[in-house]
Amino acid sequence: MRAAERGIWKSAQMRRMLADAGLEISAGKMSSWWAGSPPTIRLSELDVLCAVLHCAPSDLMTPEPDKVAAGRPSKAEAVNDDGPPPPVAPRFGKPRSTPPL
Repeated sequence: MRAAERGIWKSAQMRRMLADAGLEISAGKMSSWWAGSPPTIRLSELDVLCAVLHCAPSDLMTPEPDKVAAGRPSKAEAVNDDGPPPPVAPRFGKPRSTPPL
């Protein structure tokens, strides 16, 4: 959306602008950014993207508290009704080798 506000309508144009700013990205990564749901983005990439679009990171990201809440274990899962956890027992067997001389 921010790219459209700046008059950038094609991902290829955006990719060229990023390359001019020093960020070379693959067509696949550009496609996921353009679709609006990239799985990851590096902070250094975000810095260049914000510089090209003349915006702040908050202009490009939308908080999703529902997804955060869905990732938390429920209270029923967090409580262990089976009693205390089993004690940690040492592993016996072959000791570690000595370092080379």
